Amino acid sequence: MTNEKIRVPKVRVIQEGAEPQIMATRDALSLAKEQDLDLVMITEKADPPVVRIIDYKKFLYDQKKKQKEIQQKAQKVTVKEIRFGPNTDDHDYEFKLKHARKFLEEGAKLKAFVFFKGRSIVYKDKGEILLLRLAQDLEDVGKVEQLPKLEGKRMIMFIGSKKKK
Repeated sequence: MTNEKIRVPKVRVIQEGAEPQIMATRDALSLAKEQDLDLVMITEKADPPVVRIIDYKKFLYDQKKKQKEIQQKAQKVTVKEIRFGPNTDDHDYEFKLKHARKFLEEGAKLKAFVFFKGRSIVYKDKGEILLLRLAQDLEDVGKVEQLPKLEGKRMIMFIGSKKKK
């Protein structure tokens, strides 16, 4: 709430360079108008409510600017997927390992999974060994965030990048 919308008899006024003081709302409002500033409600629940004398438009602008800055600093994590079969041979494994290494070096998260089709589910142990081998080969650029776990017909493992952007 700002200016005339504040409907309480007394308020605690905070100004820059002055001690907080308790005064009537109309006096606080006239004090703000003298300085060409706004009276802005900070805390309603306090007794008496706390108000601040500031330039409200500038305050909103600064708030928006801070919010934008926070969003820019937030990391956007991309998740790259690599799919294996339980009987993936060495050449295919090396090819996919090279891609996985590139993804992790770029700062992405890696979701590696072994897809079991039909009766190949009997090779669960082969799938787990394959994923653990992948984790071991990538331990210099990434760290395992989730060990291999069977979910339906997939065995999934997450590897996070050690590189910070």
